[in-house]
Amino acid sequence: MAAYIVTYDLHQTGQNYDCIKKKLESFPKCWHMQGSVWVVETNQTALHVRDSLNSCLDDNDNLLVARLSGEAAWQGFKDAGSKWLKKLLEQFV
Repeated sequence: MAAYIVTYDLHQTGQNYDCIKKKLESFPKCWHMQGSVWVVETNQTALHVRDSLNSCLDDNDNLLVARLSGEAAWQGFKDAGSKWLKKLLEQFV
């Protein structure tokens, strides 16, 4: 399995976020870290993750899917999410 950080910016005023949220929640494991930032765990490539979310985007929206490699630092998140992310990243160190 690979871990990806997914960030997006839906620019259209009044944009409906339900589509992208439902698609992200469909991954085997996911964590909605904040606003429009998620971490997903999947066997798919970054391109596949991007393509699976693409139908939720308009031409003026931005999306980044980047594979996590093991080194990260964060602060202020609830224990459950932090513990999951730490355990997930330890496998890549």
